[in-house]
Amino acid sequence: MAAYSVNEIIEMAVQIERNGYAFYDEAAKRKDLDDDSRKLITWLRDAELDHEKTFLRLRDEVDNMVLELSTDWDMVAAYLKTIVESRIFNNEDSAIRKAAEAKDLMGVIDNAITFEKDTLLYFHAISDGISNDKAKTALRRIINEEVSHILKLNDFKKSLS
Repeated sequence: MAAYSVNEIIEMAVQIERNGYAFYDEAAKRKDLDDDSRKLITWLRDAELDHEKTFLRLRDEVDNMVLELSTDWDMVAAYLKTIVESRIFNNEDSAIRKAAEAKDLMGVIDNAITFEKDTLLYFHAISDGISNDKAKTALRRIINEEVSHILKLNDFKKSLS
């Protein structure tokens, strides 16, 4: 199996963030949301856009630096491929469809939690495969933000019960 290049890995991360943005943007349009739900979903949507911008900046810097891949990059690339193939949103259309077709707010929140967990797995795998300090720092920041998204969504879900 051919390993992904660093540029491909970053492009996949950008696409994951775009898919998340599409999901949250569509979810924010739902008529069954109250103000608190809409506020949370809009905040998550905006965070996806911020993450996309971070990855785009990182991608632009890849041309000017070597990210110092770890020695087990082939294993990391195989793991990334598995994550990408099994994630909840494979493209923006599927993300929009998941938001629009969710039965209710609980369904939207469940899909959002699954998306954030998929994203977290992917970003951990990237982080494990890159030893460049600047790239690792950017990824750690995003990973911490993704963890906070999961915690916020989980707390919100508990408040609905």
